[in-house]
Amino acid sequence: MRQDNLYKLTMRKIIIIGCPGAGKSVFARKLNQKLSFPLYYLDMIWHKPDKTTCSREVFDGKLREILEKDTWIIDGNYLRTLEMRLKEADTVFLLDYPIEVCLAGAMERIGRKREDLPFVETELDEEFRQWILDFSGDQLPVIYRLLKQYESGRETFVFRSREEADRFCDRM
Repeated sequence: MRQDNLYKLTMRKIIIIGCPGAGKSVFARKLNQKLSFPLYYLDMIWHKPDKTTCSREVFDGKLREILEKDTWIIDGNYLRTLEMRLKEADTVFLLDYPIEVCLAGAMERIGRKREDLPFVETELDEEFRQWILDFSGDQLPVIYRLLKQYESGRETFVFRSREEADRFCDRM
């Protein structure tokens, strides 16, 4: 196995995926500090400050512009566009954490201004909570299928805990 710091040489186009509340944005910022690549938050593209969303066409157009760049870190699950991102990425990080960790992470950010979302969440609404609860049954099987389908030509890292992800970043 290669030493983790050698991965810095091959990483150019990185996606970070996983359940809401897992800490994708925190992990993305840590990678950004190590690599200094442009960092894009899909939530910042999709959501508007008034809590409405842009159209799929606008979102997809902005995403395509990002994918054309030489280097990037893209934070966000957005299953509908995952295949599009996987085709372009050379490195994938999946934060596959227990649901309890993700629920706690989502709760911790309530009321806090974040650079990865254009508004402050004031509550964990029931629909979003349920989406987190259903993530491992609804989304993860599709994610793993796509990761298997696009495994050739890219490095894929699956972390099962925040400590695992932190150790990886610390070794870079």
